[in-house]
Amino acid sequence: MLLDRYIGWAVFRVFLLITAGLTALFSLLGFVEQLSLVGQGQYRLSDALSYTLLTAPDRVLQLAPVSMLLAALLGLGTLARHSELTAFRSFGVSQARIIGAVVKLCLPVIIALFLIAQFVIPPAQQAAQRERAAALGATLPGLSNGGFWAQKNGVFLNVQSFTGTVLHGVTIFTFDADGALHSLIEADNATPQPDGSWALTGVTRDTVTSGQTLMDKPAALNWKPFLSTKQLQLLAIPPQTMPPLALYSYVRQLKRQHQEALVYEQSFWSMVAIPLSLIGMALIAAPFVFGPQRSGGAGQQIVIGALLGMVFVLVQQITGYLGLLLAVNPAFSALAPSLLLLAVGGWLLERGHAGGAAMR
Repeated sequence: MLLDRYIGWAVFRVFLLITAGLTALFSLLGFVEQLSLVGQGQYRLSDALSYTLLTAPDRVLQLAPVSMLLAALLGLGTLARHSELTAFRSFGVSQARIIGAVVKLCLPVIIALFLIAQFVIPPAQQAAQRERAAALGATLPGLSNGGFWAQKNGVFLNVQSFTGTVLHGVTIFTFDADGALHSLIEADNATPQPDGSWALTGVTRDTVTSGQTLMDKPAALNWKPFLSTKQLQLLAIPPQTMPPLALYSYVRQLKRQHQEALVYEQSFWSMVAIPLSLIGMALIAAPFVFGPQRSGGAGQQIVIGALLGMVFVLVQQITGYLGLLLAVNPAFSALAPSLLLLAVGGWLLERGHAGGAAMR
């Protein structure tokens, strides 16, 4: 147990440093990208910095597997260069036991990443999108290409865009139990009220009665939605930044309603793949630590880790895009790279263990 803690802590310290460094690096690149918007509308340098900081937690989540790979390479590599791994092996500690200590480290990291994904990233993304949209005088980008659709009990809702908390381009279809259209409400804007209702303005209402369509244009109209404004704003952010539990619930809801859920399913299974990727990265570092690479320098290990990480990320993105393009089962396209990584890492570890046993 003490040995596991010692090895785990050695790797965890490096993991924290690498995570901070990679997040800072990619945040800097994101900040440079945001600089192109400075000067548009009311968007200032401080807005670009705020947007970059608010989107940083999502980068932590996405970079975690690569950070784990580099941490395992450098952390265990440091122990190897100080001959500590050799000492452990001389006392009968197996490679599997040493790598198992790193895998155990993955468990609290996975819990921490889940908490970040569930409670930190969604509100941070909402704030980032809302503040940037307000500064640019634009609408939230998440509701493009036809806006957002939702339905419940014969009521279909379409929202084209958000500006802050105000909804634009609201269309409400109401159908009877037999599937006939009962009413159609179109509103330019909808403003949430304290009681949960929406105050609709710029309203055109068509009501179908006995085969006749009656149209009126009330100056204002209150409507009680079946979705809260918070839920709509949550669905306005990119699917990959939604809370995992909310995303899972929404996918199930879409399936129950026989609606297209491929993009949201892909995002959900991509989140599920992150823990598998973390463990796979820990396993795949083993042959480079216990093999000939252990005598190499830290720079060589960083290069190896960076190359492996980039290849994995590229493969993961390609399979994800192909899965969406070819309508492949999202679970397969999202999990396949991580499962393959786990298999390769396990095979390399077993091969190294068998080779070490043969030499003895």
